[in-house]
Amino acid sequence: MTLLQEKLAKYDAPQQAMAAGIYPYFRTIESDQDTEVQINGRKVLMFGSNAYLGLTNHPKVKEAAIEATRKYGTGCAGSRFLNGTLDIHVELEKRLAEFVGKEEALIYSTGFQVNLGVVSCLTGREDYIIWDELDHASIIEGHRLSYSTKLKYKHNDMDSLEKQLQKCEPDRVKLIVMDGIFSMEGDIAKLPEIVALSKKYNASVMVDEAHGLGVLGRQGRGTCDYFGVTEDVDLIMGTFSKSLASIGGFIASNKETINYLRHNSRSYIFSASSTPSAIGAAGAALDIMINEPERIEHLWKLTNYALEGFRAMGCEIGHTVTPIIPLFIRDNDLTFLIVRELFDAGVFVNPVVSPAVAPQDTLIRFSLMATHTFEQLDIALDAIRKIFKSHHLIP
Repeated sequence: MTLLQEKLAKYDAPQQAMAAGIYPYFRTIESDQDTEVQINGRKVLMFGSNAYLGLTNHPKVKEAAIEATRKYGTGCAGSRFLNGTLDIHVELEKRLAEFVGKEEALIYSTGFQVNLGVVSCLTGREDYIIWDELDHASIIEGHRLSYSTKLKYKHNDMDSLEKQLQKCEPDRVKLIVMDGIFSMEGDIAKLPEIVALSKKYNASVMVDEAHGLGVLGRQGRGTCDYFGVTEDVDLIMGTFSKSLASIGGFIASNKETINYLRHNSRSYIFSASSTPSAIGAAGAALDIMINEPERIEHLWKLTNYALEGFRAMGCEIGHTVTPIIPLFIRDNDLTFLIVRELFDAGVFVNPVVSPAVAPQDTLIRFSLMATHTFEQLDIALDAIRKIFKSHHLIP
């Protein structure tokens, strides 16, 4: 065994969880990503999906993916920079830019690659990246690759953000980056206050709308639209893997910024182009998002119902006001155990444990889709009530 193999062999946390019967990952789904899925031949209610509008199995979305594959094949066999740009890539970029209120957009193969490739290359050695401590891992990996000075501010704390801005040289580029809706906590960035500080200190703002698109704003345009600050935000990032029922991501900004990224962003230039099926599916999902506002309306009715239910039973849910609802457990092993017990009761939820969060902040991430019914939600609430009560997490 090599030294590397010896080192890696010492990592046995998954094996320990498996031995204890509480390993919660890589549960193999044998059906489509619907409100009810099949695992090991058994049906369970899905409350762990990011498909907020429930479009992953929509007939129009599937047909668009199939038609794109029929016309263009299964892949592009190259990067966008060289032989991998199709007319449907360009068409969707124009539609996305218009949708989020920017001049141009650029599609990447995944949402992670957007943040990795954008955050890492926009600022230089003498510049600054200021980021919220609860930003998504893709933003963190992006600024790790940057040579700029990185300054972290306390989550959604505007005094902390201002103190970090005060540390910056006035004549250097300053980029403030944050999630619009925070992916684990479900709370919303204080964009009006962030924009005000960006103007005060001559900084730029980038918002990750991965969990905002399809949820907030007019026709699901996102957090920036929700607060009316689209013109004041310099870069808007979005992903296809949530409300747009596909895989991929995009960045939208002014022409000059997109031109720079198109020729300098390494995760864009050196990655294979998004598949035709992914682009076709995302485009069809965008059509449905725009033309069927009742989906978002129903999602918010479910959200408000669930929030009221969790608060009434005494669950600790933090500051969430969105379809992402954290149920704080604050113990790694207990979080794993409750996830298993809920699964046994027919409810699929996701654990969020250290190192993704601090050990004292472990939680269950409960998320809603527009295709859930109130009956399904009641079943989940009842199961959570019984199991949380048995562990003395609620009165």
